[in-house]
Amino acid sequence: MKNLILTTAALAITAGMAFADGHSVVRMGTEGAYPPYNFINDAGDVDGFERELGDELCLRAELTCEWVTNEWDSIIPNLVSGNYDTIIAGMSITDERDEVIDFTQGYTLPDPSSYLAASADVDLKGGVIAAQTGTIQASFIAASGATLVEFSTPEETVAAVKNGEADAVLADDAYLRPIADEDADLQLLAQQEMIGGGVGMGVRESDGELKAKFDAAITSMKSDGTLNALLAKWEIGGSF
Repeated sequence: MKNLILTTAALAITAGMAFADGHSVVRMGTEGAYPPYNFINDAGDVDGFERELGDELCLRAELTCEWVTNEWDSIIPNLVSGNYDTIIAGMSITDERDEVIDFTQGYTLPDPSSYLAASADVDLKGGVIAAQTGTIQASFIAASGATLVEFSTPEETVAAVKNGEADAVLADDAYLRPIADEDADLQLLAQQEMIGGGVGMGVRESDGELKAKFDAAITSMKSDGTLNALLAKWEIGGSF
């Protein structure tokens, strides 16, 4: 265990020094488990809206980028410790997260959060609602008075509804809608929640130069319509 800790620390220091010296390789950290934002395709590669977006942003910022996957519940700590240089993982911009890391400007507008359930008569105020750990949906449920059950992956939240462990799951509409369309035993409820401030890229607070480069690239994509085209292709949120 001690060797592992020392190795991790050494890697973090080395990575930080390399970037400070102008090294152009940027490691893009994502979850790889939250379609259509990000997922692993049949070839074993990161795919989805954020893969296309991230590759285009790196091209415009003249950066060489590598993709790294990390479990959601440790994605912020591993950015801070230097295991990668950005988070691009469907992460909503919140004040709480902004106290630990920095965010670029949003590359999506706030997306409605929807409820997926096995029936339409779910008691959303007094029932058991599932959400992925560390998400804005989990925080919303915890404050709502309903009983929150948390899971480490989005797939587990849906499974909890199917096996009766939860009455419904709350997640981004863009994630749940395709599941509802494909599974006749599940349905989206009429009620939606507008929470979060849109999705942005997370960077370490010390990486202001990197943040500025990605901000400029996002602005460029908004200006020429490329970002809106990607949002429409992957059926995510509204347009800028």
